[in-house]
Amino acid sequence: MIGVVGEALIDLVVPESDPSRPAAHPGGSPMNVAVALGRLESPVAFLGRLAGDAFGELLRGHLKESGVDLRWAVDAPEPTSLAVVSVAPGGGANYRFHVHGTADWQWAAAELAAAPGFDAVHAGSLALALDPGGPVVEAWLGSLRGETTISLDPNVRPELLGDRDRYRARLDRWLSFADLVKVSDEDLAWVRPGRDPAELARGWVDAGRRLVVVTHGGDGSRVFGPGFEFTVAAHRTSIVDTVGAGDSFSGGLLHWLDRADRLRPDRLARLHESEARAAVEFASAVAAATCSRAGANPPRRSELAV
Repeated sequence: MIGVVGEALIDLVVPESDPSRPAAHPGGSPMNVAVALGRLESPVAFLGRLAGDAFGELLRGHLKESGVDLRWAVDAPEPTSLAVVSVAPGGGANYRFHVHGTADWQWAAAELAAAPGFDAVHAGSLALALDPGGPVVEAWLGSLRGETTISLDPNVRPELLGDRDRYRARLDRWLSFADLVKVSDEDLAWVRPGRDPAELARGWVDAGRRLVVVTHGGDGSRVFGPGFEFTVAAHRTSIVDTVGAGDSFSGGLLHWLDRADRLRPDRLARLHESEARAAVEFASAVAAATCSRAGANPPRRSELAV
């Protein structure tokens, strides 16, 4: 089973063409990854702190309906986090977060202690980056190193991260125990301005990462591993918006590796270039399907032609 740890929040999507008609969509990068995996029929559990308010119930229903196991989710007393998403006519998304005192960031070590052993755990985004819970999640992930594949997507949100150098130091710690890294070129442009993404990715592989994928939106992805490096073109689609596309990509990537029995640490270490290419091509198809409809709405396995 794959575990996904992190935030589940509400994306309040506001179209630029008609801001008087916002729509509430379940969101949050880790939750979107869990939903993508569940809809692709990978066994997946979500480790999140879910509020007891109306939005929290919406999130629970969304996860369950998508086939996600909630046995290790926490019933949190705090309210649900909110992201206001402004969508431009071309489909690009801009986020503003309302997260003060909300459920997702209040992790205690005991809340993760009961989690079972997983083949892999996916993490990243704000639950790792924000205090007070971020260091708790980080310590738990570090304790899994070597026994569980750790998948990381930083999914950088600069408006919430504060000092760039402090965040960079935290990211370096996460990278030290991650096996699989998916990161966008926009993330890297903020974290390491002026640096070549390919150079950074090669350095991470040299330091022990098993697979690094740098996504470049409509320009496709660059893929790096021990002894290989290649580019995969983006799947073409009619774009409604890009909300959740990167998360669907991560879910698709993990699903392919799981189905190919290449997910556990010892199996990922034997990943061939041809397998990495097939995995990223599949992930790109899942992301493209998500872009073809509104909000973070990953496809089900039956909807994919690949």
